[in-house]
Amino acid sequence: MDMGTSALSKKPWWTLPENFHAPMVFHMEEDQEELIFGHGDTYLRCIEVHSHTLIQLESWFTATGQTRVTVVGPHRARQWLLHMFCCVGSQDSYHHARGLEMLERVRSQPLTNDDLVTSISVPPYTGDLSLAPRISGTVCLSVPQPSPYQVIGCSGFHLSSLYP
Repeated sequence: MDMGTSALSKKPWWTLPENFHAPMVFHMEEDQEELIFGHGDTYLRCIEVHSHTLIQLESWFTATGQTRVTVVGPHRARQWLLHMFCCVGSQDSYHHARGLEMLERVRSQPLTNDDLVTSISVPPYTGDLSLAPRISGTVCLSVPQPSPYQVIGCSGFHLSSLYP
């Protein structure tokens, strides 16, 4: 099955209302935005296409130089992007390198269902307070069903509705 279509209906993801309820919204520092999306947001479109999401960047939103990031799309794709953003922002060299690998992946080719499953099956972070120190805000992702996975250590996030 193509990740851009629903398993039951085979409709493109953007035609399903549930992909737009509870967008993921947070703030990111400008230098991290440039690292992920490129100078002048060069990679924004390919990241959207490859992750089957729509991403809105509002760099004027705060006086502190942060960019407001809004992501809509299938739950697992948003969850994958959140994991990638956390890892890229990590001060831990292992997690940062993993984030850069994920970033290169989403820039160069469409994500597959295997990519999404692998991302959420990675062992949870335990006590890594360096993870995503330069991303902040409230992240709200609706969860279609209970999930045994947890993201721990994203110190800049409030993951209030990411997992039940």
